[in-house]
Amino acid sequence: MNNNHNKTNSKNSNYLVEVDRSKCIGAATCVALAPKTFKLDQDQIAEVISQENDNNQDKLLAAQSCPSSAIRLIDRRTKKVVWPKSS
Repeated sequence: MNNNHNKTNSKNSNYLVEVDRSKCIGAATCVALAPKTFKLDQDQIAEVISQENDNNQDKLLAAQSCPSSAIRLIDRRTKKVVWPKSS
């Protein structure tokens, strides 16, 4: 059985994901929504484990769902911050 539809290669992964450890409260919504991108470390702080294995929609939803706004998404091509939206 081919599971390639679950993987996102770098040319389809438009977002670079960053976690601000000083803001993370360990709610783990990111892990629930994008488990191939995030995990909680031994201190229960989110960390990025892969830039490639969840789709862009799941990464964006994970960032938007973070209660402490600890996740930033950066467009790989333009280098502009996609999330959080600047005011």
